[in-house]
Amino acid sequence: MTQLAAAPSTHPSTGALERVIRRAATRRRQSGQRCELCSVPVPPGHRHLLDTERGEVMCCCQACSLLFDKEAASKGHYRLVPRRRVRLPAVATKDLGVPVGLAFFVPRADGRVIAHYPSPAGATQWEVEPQAWAEVVDSCPQLRTVTPDVQALLVNTARGEQHHWLVPIDDCFRLVAVVRGEWKGLSGGSRVWPEIERFFAELTEQR
Repeated sequence: MTQLAAAPSTHPSTGALERVIRRAATRRRQSGQRCELCSVPVPPGHRHLLDTERGEVMCCCQACSLLFDKEAASKGHYRLVPRRRVRLPAVATKDLGVPVGLAFFVPRADGRVIAHYPSPAGATQWEVEPQAWAEVVDSCPQLRTVTPDVQALLVNTARGEQHHWLVPIDDCFRLVAVVRGEWKGLSGGSRVWPEIERFFAELTEQR
């Protein structure tokens, strides 16, 4: 297991996650959200693009989401984040090197897998041992369908919970924002865990 000093530019880094969180807070204070490509207003539930060069998730309107539905439209610069969300059977992740029960794992296009666990300081990142990930995939074949960079395995086994999901990467960013926004003191305080439980309770399958 290798701790990452800095994530490659083609994947959301801790700094990028921080920028996303700050942008989300700014948008909540504004009267409406806009497409970050063409600036037209976007409704709740709008799509997102992954900027692979900056490692950031961007809001986009319907027209732009259709434009970048195919990777060739931007030569891979912008990747449309899929909506697919699938509840998985229990996945044994204890050998993936993450010391907490709340984490997400993002396969990369280059074959690596980057693990993240939310914390009050943002998201800590680790590179997963390839053999350990291969064994997890063998135990849960649905993980072979994960779209690199824009989908993730999201797991919550903290405090006796058993949540295992295949989710779009923007769900993971939302969870990081919840933890960062609600965590108080050393243990998290009284608000963060109910908010995490609410986050998982509100996840619904979408295929």
